[in-house]
Amino acid sequence: MSFKTPIVRTVDDLRAVVHQWRQEGLKVALVPTMGALHKGHLSLVDFARNHADRVVVSIFVNPKQFGPNEDLDKYPRQEEADINALSSIKTDLAFCPTVDEMYPKGFTTNITLTSMTTVLCGANRPGHFDGVATVVTKLLLQCLPDVAVFGEKDYQQLQVIKRFVSDLDIPVSILGAPLIRDGDGLATSSRNVYLTEEERSIAQYIPKILQDMAKKAHQGQNLESLMEDGAIDLIEAGFDSVDYLEFREASTLLTSQTVTNETRLFVAAKIGKTRLIDNIPVA
Repeated sequence: MSFKTPIVRTVDDLRAVVHQWRQEGLKVALVPTMGALHKGHLSLVDFARNHADRVVVSIFVNPKQFGPNEDLDKYPRQEEADINALSSIKTDLAFCPTVDEMYPKGFTTNITLTSMTTVLCGANRPGHFDGVATVVTKLLLQCLPDVAVFGEKDYQQLQVIKRFVSDLDIPVSILGAPLIRDGDGLATSSRNVYLTEEERSIAQYIPKILQDMAKKAHQGQNLESLMEDGAIDLIEAGFDSVDYLEFREASTLLTSQTVTNETRLFVAAKIGKTRLIDNIPVA
C-alpha cells in the first residue's frame, strides 16, 4: 500500500502527535505553507528532513496577510493535490487547520514589528507582515518544533521571522532554504499558475535582468542608475508596473550604498493581475 501523509486539523491533535515524537526522542521540523504546493515547497520538506527526524507541513491560507484588494478568494486551494504531493515524498504529517481553528471567535491579538516591515513588500502591502508574524507565531507555538524552514524566495519574510522569533525568545531555530527556479529561470511560486503563456514568456525577463544588474554592480556601476535602468528594462519587456527594484543589505534590509558581501537585489513587478517577486545575492 502506498504511503499517505496523515492529516490533523486541530491544535490538540497536532500537539498529541508531536508529543509522541518527543517521547521517542525525535527532532521535529515545521514547514509552514499556504498550500498550492510546487517543487519549491517540496524542496523545503527535503531541506527540513536534513535537520530533523520528523517533518510537519502546515497548509493554511492566512487571511490576515491579505489586503482588501488582494487575491485571498482567488488564492489556489487544492488540499487533495497537496496531500498527494506530500505523500509522494513521505512527509510525516500535514496540519490543515480551518480559519476558525486558527482565529477563534474573540481573537484580538496582532504581532507588529516596528522595523523591516515598511520597505519592499511592506511599503505596498500595509499590514501584510503583521499577518505573517501573527500566524507564524501561532504555528510555532502550536507545534513547538526544533526548527522551522522558510524559503529564500520570500527573503524579506524570512528576515522578519528571524527578527521576531529572536525578539520574543521563541525557542525555535529558523532556517532559510535556497530559492528554487523553473527551467526558464523564473522563481517557483504558487502565483505562477495565474500567468498566461504570453505573460510567462515575459516573466522570464525578471531573473535575466536581475543577473545583468548584479554583474554591472560588481563592475562598479552606480547602483541608483542600475535600479532606474532596470525598472525601465522590465517595463520595456512587457511588465505593467514595478513595485520596487532595489539593492539592500541581506540581514537588515537597509538600502545598499555600495556593493558589500551582504548586498542583495530585490524586485516585485506586476504583469496582468499577477504580482511576482524575486531576489538574488549580489556578492
